[in-house]
Amino acid sequence: MITTVLFDLDGTIIDTNELIISTFMHVLGRHFPEEPYTRERIIPHMGTTLEQQFRVFSGKEDVAELIKDYRTYNNVQHDAMVREFPHVNEVISKLHQRGIHLGVVTTKIRPTTMRALEMFGLLKYMETIVTVQDVEHPKPHPEPVLMAISKLNVDPESTLMVGDSAADIQSANAAGVKSAAVAWSLKGVEVLSKYNPDYILHDMRDIYRVLGWEPEKK
Repeated sequence: MITTVLFDLDGTIIDTNELIISTFMHVLGRHFPEEPYTRERIIPHMGTTLEQQFRVFSGKEDVAELIKDYRTYNNVQHDAMVREFPHVNEVISKLHQRGIHLGVVTTKIRPTTMRALEMFGLLKYMETIVTVQDVEHPKPHPEPVLMAISKLNVDPESTLMVGDSAADIQSANAAGVKSAAVAWSLKGVEVLSKYNPDYILHDMRDIYRVLGWEPEKK
């Protein structure tokens, strides 16, 4: 029986997709104007850390300047471009009401994680928040999920990790918890299915079925 649910943030419960893509295109276009960076080129790498993504895109090891520019632009555009995915607040609220332990495991830094959760009234439900700044090895390594489990003092076998990227599923599977991929991921269900998630959520309310609760009317 699942008693704990951990969520990725970007692309899973908060729709930051357009913000992330536009920020990458702005920064990469500024630094590498001769190189065509498209949405299709950026999307497959979303979910890994900024360092990992910029190293792939730029071919450089030192990407500190790119990350600084990314965060500056992203911070300015943040509030106008982020959205909440459908049914997220109602589902998380109900999980909390029924005693499910809740947490966030993300490759974002803590300030922007807290900002997004506060914007949509989700922070009050989270018993633990593990960001990229809290771990030595970010997702897809199991450390972030294992850290959340340790902080909550819960059983991995009764824990579900929900995410929109391969990194989320790989981290969950390596940590020995159940994994759920969200069908609204920009990567697409076909791609995520290759990483063997235990569940596919086509609607956030599908979590009720995973938990063995009566299905919600849609």
